[in-house]
Amino acid sequence: MADTPDFLTLKHHRDQACRRETPIRRVVMLLIALLCLAGLLNAFGQRPQTSRAAVSAASLKLYAPSRVRGGLYYEVRFTIDAFQDLKKATLVLDPGWIEGITINTIEPSPIGEASRDGKLVLELGHIPAGKTYLLFLQEQVNPTNVGHRSQDVALYDGDRFLTSIDHEVTVFP
Repeated sequence: MADTPDFLTLKHHRDQACRRETPIRRVVMLLIALLCLAGLLNAFGQRPQTSRAAVSAASLKLYAPSRVRGGLYYEVRFTIDAFQDLKKATLVLDPGWIEGITINTIEPSPIGEASRDGKLVLELGHIPAGKTYLLFLQEQVNPTNVGHRSQDVALYDGDRFLTSIDHEVTVFP
């Protein structure tokens, strides 16, 4: 059997006779436990909220989280209730919807997609009066994306502005 190296002593390394419980270890474990508890209480995101805006022609409802974490998959739902015929319904999304966030799918697919002053434009087409249109986005937060983003959304009928919703997202690491 090999000899014990000179720098190791059985009393100190095996029996840990010199080891004392340090308050630093307990504080670190308490901080980790508090961080986990805060996550369970939704301090770091994902729980969606509903925002609404309405005018005489239509109403727009946004169901999306305002706090997310890096790597998180989540879903956004836009609901448009047409009170009058919308000949060319269009959603205009702020760049915050795609900056550091990957859109995995848009369902149903819009008729057309474009860019207007750096904003994402989704052309939805005709929505008859009395009908509801649902649009879903499945997104994933890129792991290096951290901070606040404006995710405002505006509803147009062609070039005519109808209504908008102010929305902001906070991205945690």
